[in-house]
Amino acid sequence: MNHNRQSNDGKHDDDSALSDFLASLMDYTPTIPDELVEHYLAKSGFQCPDVRLIRLVAVATQKFVAEVANDALQHCKARQAAVVKDKREKQQKVISFDACF
Repeated sequence: MNHNRQSNDGKHDDDSALSDFLASLMDYTPTIPDELVEHYLAKSGFQCPDVRLIRLVAVATQKFVAEVANDALQHCKARQAAVVKDKREKQQKVISFDACF
């Protein structure tokens, strides 16, 4: 029975943390505009009047794009490291579109 109470307390903590996070999204301006997120959500058939949820999707999308760009940069660096070094000490890093896939 005590285990059930601890489970409920943990759920309450999770709900509280989620509520705090969603409230903090009201003060945050994401990189991806709300209108753009709303457009693509509506295009996929999802309607939501809650700005917090729209910003949550924007933050998740921003994180995904940042991870893809970082992975592409690491791939580019690894590919350039495998090539025989040029006489120049620093080479400009160029990420090509095919590195994203």
